[in-house]
Amino acid sequence: MSGGFPVDLILFAMVAAFLVLRLRSVLGRRTGFERPPREGAAPYDPRAPRPAGESDQPELPPPAAIGTTRHVVPDARTPAGQAMVRIKGIDPSFEPHGFLNGAEGAFRMVVDAFARGDRETLRALLADDVYGGFEGAITAREQAGETQRSEVRAMQEAGIESADLRGSVADVTVRFVSDQVNLTTASDGSISAGAEAVTELTDIWTFQRDLRSEDPTWRLVATRSA
Repeated sequence: MSGGFPVDLILFAMVAAFLVLRLRSVLGRRTGFERPPREGAAPYDPRAPRPAGESDQPELPPPAAIGTTRHVVPDARTPAGQAMVRIKGIDPSFEPHGFLNGAEGAFRMVVDAFARGDRETLRALLADDVYGGFEGAITAREQAGETQRSEVRAMQEAGIESADLRGSVADVTVRFVSDQVNLTTASDGSISAGAEAVTELTDIWTFQRDLRSEDPTWRLVATRSA
């Protein structure tokens, strides 16, 4: 209607603004397992004030399954649960299920990077000692003319086995149960190790981070198979 108040345009603008804010709240979160920010990017500060409406109380949510992977989180009354409460007390952004989502992503990245010999990605996610072991295996494989193929077909479970806090340095140990294909191909194309079959594997990985550091990355400091 000519000269009428454009109510429809205002409603569209309000909806658009809501969607932008919603996307920013979801996509803007960091778990600490991302690749390091490029030079010049503003550093993440875990001590920054929490957004309005979010509690600063170090409470842990009950165990729950997220996505297709079953998450196992210790009860807050257990030693591991109490350690996570203390971790959250220093870093209010710490949340067990979000941590497990990030840890699963890091697990997949490390498995893939090791198979491809991607040293840059491994260096960003691994502690020096662990990186040295991975890098040595990659070098030996390259010198032998071998090719590694590793695929995580499905992640069945990711669970926090233990947690510890020493000063501001936190360790969280995660148990991964996954279905994988792992095989090594020799220079002549023959399979020298592994097989095409899908195998269930259990890996125990420990991630560490200084909660007072501006670097949000949880680095892998220990690995073993169960």
